[in-house]
Amino acid sequence: MRIEDYAIIGDMQSAALVGRDGSVDWLCLPRFDSPACFASLLGDERNGHWWIGPAGPERRLSTRRRYRENTLILETEWDTESGTVRVTDFMPPREANPDLVRIVECVSGSVDMATQIRIRFDYGRIVPWVRRSDGLLQAVGGPDSVWLHSPVPLQGGDYAHKASWRMSAGDRLAFVFIWHPSHSPRPELVDPVEELEETEAIWHEWVGRSDPKVEDQWRDAVVRSLITLKGLTYAPTGGIVAAATTSLPEDLGGVRNWDYRYCWLRDATMTLDALIDAGYIDEARDWREWLLRAIAGRPQDLQIMYGVAGERRLPEMELPWLEGYEDSRPVRIGNAAVDQLQLDVYGEVMNCLYVSRASGLSAISRTWAIQRSLMDFLESHWDEPDEGLWEVRGPRRHFVHSKVMAWVAADRSVRQVERFGQNGPVRRWRALRARIHAEVLEKGYDPVRNTFTQSYGSRELDSALLLIPHTGFLPVDDPRVLGTIEAVERELMSDDFLLRYPIAHTNSVDGLPGGEGAFLACSFWLAEAKAMVGRRREAVELFERLLALRNDVGLLAEEYDPRYGRLVGNFPQAFSHVPLIHTAHTLSRPTGAPRYAELI
Repeated sequence: MRIEDYAIIGDMQSAALVGRDGSVDWLCLPRFDSPACFASLLGDERNGHWWIGPAGPERRLSTRRRYRENTLILETEWDTESGTVRVTDFMPPREANPDLVRIVECVSGSVDMATQIRIRFDYGRIVPWVRRSDGLLQAVGGPDSVWLHSPVPLQGGDYAHKASWRMSAGDRLAFVFIWHPSHSPRPELVDPVEELEETEAIWHEWVGRSDPKVEDQWRDAVVRSLITLKGLTYAPTGGIVAAATTSLPEDLGGVRNWDYRYCWLRDATMTLDALIDAGYIDEARDWREWLLRAIAGRPQDLQIMYGVAGERRLPEMELPWLEGYEDSRPVRIGNAAVDQLQLDVYGEVMNCLYVSRASGLSAISRTWAIQRSLMDFLESHWDEPDEGLWEVRGPRRHFVHSKVMAWVAADRSVRQVERFGQNGPVRRWRALRARIHAEVLEKGYDPVRNTFTQSYGSRELDSALLLIPHTGFLPVDDPRVLGTIEAVERELMSDDFLLRYPIAHTNSVDGLPGGEGAFLACSFWLAEAKAMVGRRREAVELFERLLALRNDVGLLAEEYDPRYGRLVGNFPQAFSHVPLIHTAHTLSRPTGAPRYAELI
């Protein structure tokens, strides 16, 4: 199926992807970054899946699906020639072991139903030992064990289990799938109806605490994005993964396939601001706490990403037994970009911590000591080339965005002293701020074209330049800012959406073959930049085009490929939904500027 044919369910520690056909094709347990026990998303049925739907002879006339209002509970309905059936899928917020519950109801008429389940641990590689015990099915393989309660008899064969049955209007059956470590005792079976009611109540309570300050026509999109962001949050630590998947391709059939089941620092400020703007102060505080724990240590060891609990070693490897989504190989787990030098993250961290303090989050005593150590490192390394926020795998360069964010780090350090009375070498930081500013204007700006460039001495542009007016590096109405917005739109717009940077055989910046779709965050940045410079009508038009790319349940992937008219990249992508929230807030503000931009 297409990527947009999937929907996410989760328990705030892991997540599953459920297709329009009723198949769970991706599920990692017990964490987002654990090995998958259903991995057919990146291979085929032999790599594990769990399908429930109308049986073969039934002709499906239509398919509908939706989330129950303000929840992550998915309902899929099929109309057949003989009746209508509904499957409700959800993962109850976890108290102990993770559960996946699937409730099948016949809405009208009568429908022949079927199910097939293939459990494959370790990303589809391990065929488990399966046995029956007390009416349940148990599968064990190495450290993993699952129990399946099925209300209909399952027949084994061809390393799978199948069943078929007939349902009449009013019939209701519940399947429960439970994971636990194979060395621990069998977990207690949950009551699926009670869990459904409790899960719905938890989501309603959480959404009820929010107050998105957006115009009415965008409220549903913002609330769905907030729920998605919450669904991608690892509750025990507050870390937010970039996506629920690995290796969904940026270029169908290509090699740009990465593992996004980790927590990036890249959009720390926007994430914090989106949560605060929506009224989720506790979540914003948890995110900040995760950030402080993750970055603690020597400043030179700061990484661009971490595991959900703050893990630092995320070794990248390939899984050759998986064919890849639509033959997009290799399938990778781990991410080698963790070892890259990306100087922009220092500015991102400093900005996030400044904004959190300026927004009213209580100060933490150890925070300033960590910030000072980061500045000590940055003072002697800001002028080095790096891989930049796009994690290029080509040669290091002096990326303008990285330098601007180094300026942000110095600027926010100065402001911490001036506004909050922190102790620090403020004269030295002011001098550093001025030096970086002057160098960027001299080496990163093309006066002939009136635009900043991707890196020193280059002619290429970069969508990250649109973030300059967010930082306070130059006033929003500065001619160089206005010229950059116009140039980026002119040179990087492709089929109504924005590319990250030029991708061509003559441009070796990212060191990878093939192309990619339009990175959705970049188009949201453009819409927000247009709003900030007073081009509101154009900003709204672009924002509405972006909203139209969401699938039928309101989800976005990392990119959109206009060549195929399809979403591409990992899914759902937090850092597509974060700028969606952010842009809606900015467009709804009388000033036409982000809230955090007014704090600097």
